[in-house]
Amino acid sequence: MKISKKKINRFIKKLIRKVISTINKVLILLPVKKNSAVFESFQGKDINDNPAAIYNKWVEKYPEYKKWAYFTVRKSEYKTFKAMYPDVKMVKKFMPKWVWVMARANFWVFNSRTPKWWKKNSGTVYMQTWHGTPLKKLGVDIENVMMPGTNTERYKRNFTHEAHRWDYLIAPNQYSKDIFARAFDFNNHFLDIGYPRNDVLYTDNNAENISRLKKKYFGRDDIRIITYAPTWRDDDYKRKGVYNFEFQFDLAKFFDNVDDDTMLIIRPHYLVKDLINIEGYEDRVKIMVNEDISDLYLISDLLITDYSSVMFDYANLKRPMLFYAYDLKHYAGDIRGFYFDYRSELPGPVVEKEEDFYKAINQFNKNHKFDEYDDKMDKFYDKYCGWESANSSELFVDEMRKISNGK
Repeated sequence: MKISKKKINRFIKKLIRKVISTINKVLILLPVKKNSAVFESFQGKDINDNPAAIYNKWVEKYPEYKKWAYFTVRKSEYKTFKAMYPDVKMVKKFMPKWVWVMARANFWVFNSRTPKWWKKNSGTVYMQTWHGTPLKKLGVDIENVMMPGTNTERYKRNFTHEAHRWDYLIAPNQYSKDIFARAFDFNNHFLDIGYPRNDVLYTDNNAENISRLKKKYFGRDDIRIITYAPTWRDDDYKRKGVYNFEFQFDLAKFFDNVDDDTMLIIRPHYLVKDLINIEGYEDRVKIMVNEDISDLYLISDLLITDYSSVMFDYANLKRPMLFYAYDLKHYAGDIRGFYFDYRSELPGPVVEKEEDFYKAINQFNKNHKFDEYDDKMDKFYDKYCGWESANSSELFVDEMRKISNGK
């Protein structure tokens, strides 16, 4: 009987996992290294988001701890990230050094979940930053989980098991805090400080810096930039880890409704980035997946999204937003469900039909804003950005310092 290569690889992965899990159970009996910290973003897929902002502030404010501060990255991405971030100390996930530093770390600072089978040292403080203000239902609030490779009961059980390991959790606003407590079944310490990744939206929101960033990415600063950042669809997949993407508007018609100096940035989910066809428009469209999304916020004059949490971050700038919700009924009703009334609360036009999308683009092109939404934007900002500031990273690392000093 011939054994498939896929089964052999699966067996090898399970064997490796069992070995490092056994080593882990021994190493976590050792005392932690005081003020050592491991940072991770999206399970090692990047060096960004809240953990990166916190890492930068931690090593800036306490440089004596830099030698014990590590970012975990996937083995396949290690060379790429070392070239991009030469000053960041990194460890390859699931490799021997990673096993050692994870077991001895004083702090874990992560923005997503860790494997259920990976145990933490009793002296490790697990500080979860999470990665967005929720519009879509989370955790135990999701009625019907449609992600491949799991089912509703298993997903909820694993989610709450992980959340019970978190010692601290960032809340960007009161709205999120209330949802996190329930959806994650979280009963430990909240940090009501806003998201560290958004500090730059307050410190760097000035003409000089915006000009610098436009020149960096486009070679010129005399342009208007529209960014399209759609969410990914949980149920639109070929198989586990392989998702679909289909453009819901025509690039030719889009550019018919804007001036010649308008550029379009597409910020897709990394799982669908290779499925986007911009042939013929390479001089007007950039697909930007790996760039710091805060840079994209700062240079964008208009954000187009649908159900993504980017709306809450971008609102810190109080700039126009357009919501292209072409599958609203299906997404809100069948896939995830929302925490608030989508149409009534959003601070910009909501369009479902393609022809209405072009009309809204044309309106923005003429007026550079949507005047009738000024009041809604103020209310939206107060509710979802009220705890944000230029100091969230500093507040977080100050809390780490207090914890390490036993205060």
